Amino acid sequence: MKKLVLLLVIAVSCNGFAQKMKDSILSKKLDKYRQLSVSLPKSYNKDSKKTYPLLFLLDGDYLFEPFQGAISYGNYWDDLPEVIIVGLDQNKDNERTDDCTFDQSTGLPEGKGESFFEFIGGELLPFLQNKYRISPFKIIAGHDVTAGYMNLFLYKDNPLFNAYISLSPELATEMEVRVAERLATFKQNIFYYQSSADGDIKKMRTKITTLDENIKAVTNPSLNYKYDDFKGASHYSLVLYSIPSALYQFFASYQPISTSEFQEKIVKLESGYVDYLKNKYDVLEKALGIKMSIRLNDFKAIEAAILKNKAYGEFEQLAQLSRKMYPKSMLGDYHMAMYYENTGDIKNAVKYYQNGFQMQEIGDLTKDMMLGKADELRGQIKKK
Repeated sequence: MKKLVLLLVIAVSCNGFAQKMKDSILSKKLDKYRQLSVSLPKSYNKDSKKTYPLLFLLDGDYLFEPFQGAISYGNYWDDLPEVIIVGLDQNKDNERTDDCTFDQSTGLPEGKGESFFEFIGGELLPFLQNKYRISPFKIIAGHDVTAGYMNLFLYKDNPLFNAYISLSPELATEMEVRVAERLATFKQNIFYYQSSADGDIKKMRTKITTLDENIKAVTNPSLNYKYDDFKGASHYSLVLYSIPSALYQFFASYQPISTSEFQEKIVKLESGYVDYLKNKYDVLEKALGIKMSIRLNDFKAIEAAILKNKAYGEFEQLAQLSRKMYPKSMLGDYHMAMYYENTGDIKNAVKYYQNGFQMQEIGDLTKDMMLGKADELRGQIKKK
């Protein structure tokens, strides 16, 4: 984890990533302008129809750069998707105190805190959705008092956000009970992360750990939950430990097939390797709103599993899928050739290797390789 924190700090200072821009919105609810920091993905201007998840940051004054660095670094290695990051400034005039005002007896927002709640849902999110290409998947994050405040959005019948990053939250009245109760009711996918540390503020840790126990008692298949309790970290340093942990939790289905996933999940299957690949990307689209072509390396992982377990019949299904994903490439013909070669039909294997020669090269599949395989198999036929 210390290595991740170091890489996060390095990523913040790297050039070439999406740049931070300033924006503002005039709020009628708050009767003032509110300042925003915005980071658009590098690919934003390349495809006018593509949408991106929203990462909305309370305490954007100091949380923006750490989150931007983590996203940029993870995306560089294709472990995290591109997202639109919006940070709300709350600390220049100590706005966060007014923003997070709540009734001590009910634990619900009151006064300026109620106006701020209405500003987020009624003004800010519509403003962002009209101005930027935001997908249905929205994340909110906050630290201490803003982390506690953001839980109030869970109380709505239709919450505005799908995922919550709660960094050492200062929980309002009964929140350690109510949040768990709400998380138990969701039918749609809901993501929740919270963290604390042994050096955290003691009066806050008691409620945080109680909330953790209550959430862990929830049996809801739609809930994706993680709690980190860091050793040797403070109320402030835990933020840098938490950010990559939360993002990698939420976007686990986005990551390419890893060695551990291959060995611990895929190879152990008795069948259904192609179905596993389809489901991985279906979950990505349904849960996170991210639609993308199946990575070539993920195709290669499924090829390896099929060969290792001698489930050669699945190469036909894999060929159908690869033709759908990469219709102009030789990948589909290659998979059909693999099917016939491994089931003993050498003539048809030669045919598909030759057909593949006429298609576009992809990855390590080249025209020379396809012709070489065809020649090699024709040699086997002649020897017979």
